[in-house]
Amino acid sequence: MAQRAATIVGGGIGGLAAALALHRRGWRVEVRERAPEFTEIGAGISLWPNALHALGALGLADAVLALGAVETAGGVRDRRGRQLSRTDNAELERRFGRPLVVLHRADLLRVLAEALPAGSLLPGSEVSAVRLTDDGHPVVTHGGHESRPGLLIGADGLRSAVRRSLWPDAPGPRYAGYTAWRTVTRPLTTPRPEGTVTWGRGERFGCTALPGGRMYCFATASLPEGTPSAGSEHAELLRRFGSWPDPVPALLAAVPEDAVLRHDLYDLPPLPTFVRGRVALLGDAAHAMTPNLGQGACQALEDAVTLAHCLDGTPDVTAALRSYDLLRRPRTRAVTRRSARLGTIGQLSWPPAVLLRDTAARLMPSRMTLRAMTPVLGWTPPGHRATATNSENP
Repeated sequence: MAQRAATIVGGGIGGLAAALALHRRGWRVEVRERAPEFTEIGAGISLWPNALHALGALGLADAVLALGAVETAGGVRDRRGRQLSRTDNAELERRFGRPLVVLHRADLLRVLAEALPAGSLLPGSEVSAVRLTDDGHPVVTHGGHESRPGLLIGADGLRSAVRRSLWPDAPGPRYAGYTAWRTVTRPLTTPRPEGTVTWGRGERFGCTALPGGRMYCFATASLPEGTPSAGSEHAELLRRFGSWPDPVPALLAAVPEDAVLRHDLYDLPPLPTFVRGRVALLGDAAHAMTPNLGQGACQALEDAVTLAHCLDGTPDVTAALRSYDLLRRPRTRAVTRRSARLGTIGQLSWPPAVLLRDTAARLMPSRMTLRAMTPVLGWTPPGHRATATNSENP
């Protein structure tokens, strides 16, 4: 029975998804979350077709779709507001079998938590250290106590205590070179704009629709790590982006002054393995990436479904974790690199480079953009029939 008991460290999207995937396969699970409750601060989240396929494997795709807004179109504009590219998201769904849906992160977390037995959720339970016995079994220290689960999943984010304990020599987070603001508007009284990202010089501003007439907005600026804002983050957004082309000023006018979050952005250098004995890393703890592709949570959901599938195929936990590592590490490394490259392009500030970037975006046919995203979006859960026209790894 001990081999069928799992502890998940971290109660975010990836941790709860992993717990649910294992629970549905008969595992006894516990999710230890250091925060006093299972909730998510933040703003919107984009769930691309690959994430919805993962949620479908968990039996939650319909519930999530009911809470989100399906994005019908998207595109990129330049600093003057001129359209550089446009994506037909109906074609996205035709190609990959699911749409792009946007919802609040807290809503997704709630759906995942409510699908688990209440007794499996352990808030206010911080894991401070992990060690392995000689035969690879984890020993978990939490609140002055120790436990010895048959499987430990480290889903505790960018600064993971599990990774720090068992991968002590691994390099830490690396600053991407830019900071980000995220916010949600009040319900708009005017027709909502299409989802779009506007590229400036070393700055970007994007928006996409949420349910209830709201818009999720995000912005970036190239700054030294830890640079403080002169005033409030709301005032900083207005100072930097208040004169940008429509609909940016109107969206900022609909943002509550206390509703702006700001975080410097990081990713993680690749690890040589995501597993140690009966311990596996998942989500940001394994492969934190920048948000340029909107794939951070999507990849964590893929991780969760793949891990449960591997464990379902054999009673040998260590062999199952090796299979998980072989499946997930190359793919997430490629997605992390691709996201970093897109961020570098989006943050260009040298005028000739900006002109070249914008011209290339304007000349590229939209079908080529979708084709380039096929390796990322064309993923389907192990054991399921592929729905994309080309589902090879990126």
